[in-house]
Amino acid sequence: MKSKQVLEMTDKELQNKLVELKQELFFLRFKNATNQLTNPMTIPQTRRDIARVKTVIRQRELARQKEEAKG
Repeated sequence: MKSKQVLEMTDKELQNKLVELKQELFFLRFKNATNQLTNPMTIPQTRRDIARVKTVIRQRELARQKEEAKG
């Protein structure tokens, strides 16, 4: 997932994507533990995607707080 794609999502879509990615990471770890994972690089990639989504969510929260403080 690219940063541009994450930035274009709405707040609700970001929350849904975060839940989806966390579930995906859980199942990837489970598959890895049972030696059924074909590409182990999907785990760090999923972790990076989670971090991207969380970063954008936090940036938007801070922007809202800054606007509220001004107004």
